[in-house]
Amino acid sequence: MTLTAEERNAIISTRIEKSDQALIEAKGNIQMQFWNTAANRLYYSCYNLVSALLIKSGYSAQSHKGVATLFALHFIKTNIIPKEIGKTYNQLFLLRQTGDYDDWNLIEEEDVTAMIKPTERLIQTIKKLLEK
Repeated sequence: MTLTAEERNAIISTRIEKSDQALIEAKGNIQMQFWNTAANRLYYSCYNLVSALLIKSGYSAQSHKGVATLFALHFIKTNIIPKEIGKTYNQLFLLRQTGDYDDWNLIEEEDVTAMIKPTERLIQTIKKLLEK
């Protein structure tokens, strides 16, 4: 399905709003020490922005893995986004997977707090690209 420019811009705006909301939710869950939920919300904050960036660039993914693959292929491997910043996305994906699905490993405070600044850097980097 091909989107019109208007539809594409509406989806991008919605994903940016979802990203902003998820980051607020992550910070609230950090304050309440809900580490699994905080990790989930940090991931979704970035997921929504990455998917917005892909849509803006004309790419479409059908899964979380697809979003990660297209992001790496078109933005990290091409150095549009520095590798050091881009790797945050995969780290968040793995952290969310652990919190949501892994019965044997628990997410702890340091796992989440170590990801706050890298997540904010990734968000800033993607938002700059979306503004272009």
